[in-house]
Amino acid sequence: MESVWNFGAEDGVLHHHFAWLVEGLDWTAAIIDLGAIALLLIGALRFIAGVAWAETRRDNATRVQGMNRERIELGRYILAGLELFIVSDIIHTALSLAMADLLFLGLLVVIRSLISYFLDRELEQLKHELHEQGGAG
Repeated sequence: MESVWNFGAEDGVLHHHFAWLVEGLDWTAAIIDLGAIALLLIGALRFIAGVAWAETRRDNATRVQGMNRERIELGRYILAGLELFIVSDIIHTALSLAMADLLFLGLLVVIRSLISYFLDRELEQLKHELHEQGGAG
C-alpha cells in the first residue's frame, strides 16, 4: 500500500529492515481512517434522523430542544472522528520520519485541535441552554 505521507523516507531504517511492520502500521492507520469516516457517517445519519423527528414536534420549545440535543450528539461524533484522524496522522508521521511530515502533522494537529476546542465550547453552551430549558443534555 503506497502511502501519500512518505516523501522519500522509504530508504530509512524502518522501511528497509522492518518493511512488514511499516506495511502493517500503514494498514492499521488506514483502518483507523475508515473507522473515523464511519463514525462521521453514523453521526450524520443519526443527526438527519433526529432533526427530522424534532421537526415533527408541534411545540416550538420542544422542537428547539430536540434540535439542540441532535447538535450535541453530532458534535460528539465529530470530536470522536477528529481524535481518530489525529491518531492516524501520528502513525503516518512516525512511519515517514520526514521533517516535512512532522511539520504537516503539527499543522494538522493545531487545526484539528482548534476545531475540537471551539466545537466543544459550542456543545457546552448547548448543554447549558438545554439544562436551563429543563431538557436532558
